[in-house]
Amino acid sequence: MKILSFNVNGIRAVVGKSFISDMQAQAPDVICLQETKATPEQVAAAVEPLTGYQVYANSAERKGYSGTAILTKIAPHSVTYDIGMSDHDAEGRVICAEFDHFYLVTVYVPNSGSELLRLGYRQTWDAAFLSYLQNLERQKPVVVCGDFNVAHQAIDLARPKENYNKAAGYMQEEIDGMNAFAAAGLLDTFRTMHPDQVKYSWWSYRAGAREKNVGWRIDYFLVSKVFLPQVKEAFILNDVFGSDHCPVGVVLA
Repeated sequence: MKILSFNVNGIRAVVGKSFISDMQAQAPDVICLQETKATPEQVAAAVEPLTGYQVYANSAERKGYSGTAILTKIAPHSVTYDIGMSDHDAEGRVICAEFDHFYLVTVYVPNSGSELLRLGYRQTWDAAFLSYLQNLERQKPVVVCGDFNVAHQAIDLARPKENYNKAAGYMQEEIDGMNAFAAAGLLDTFRTMHPDQVKYSWWSYRAGAREKNVGWRIDYFLVSKVFLPQVKEAFILNDVFGSDHCPVGVVLA
């Protein structure tokens, strides 16, 4: 099973670029999307040219904001939305699809914001989301993918010294959240399989950052430790454009 995760920064915008042909060329079994900025009906209409996929989408109460989707060729046993905590369920940030041997969760983790106004909320989110994943793991292993809005280690961003404890996405509180996922046995597939590889998944639109590869790796596939042997590949598709992010993916046995 090939699974892609892609923060599209607006599904209706990205389908006007090369998204459809890019996804057809990659031919994944499942596509997980973040920051769709659309209602479920708008998502379904936008991705209609991608034939053969069942579409599940979650949207924020606020129009044109946040939102996630799962497109799958393999029918899931069940699909659930949000994490069951009212403080965290108004922004359409989570979808969970149950397959035979694992739960697939896609997530768009809250950004702490340019002024770090949501850093405190972000910390409560990380703890609540980890608790949600651990509840799932009591039944089956978990594969969780999406935009986590944090570079976990210095290797995961081009300018760690300049950004550490100064910029959203590389605050110690956010790093602590990722540390907690790792300590709980949710492993970063790309870094596990490519411990020394420098590759990014997001670039600012400013100052030609993508052309200069001044980027951040903030999009991840984490898996339950017991499920790691099923991960055959973990990759980042830097040559796919259309968003300020690029897709990341795994191949499962």
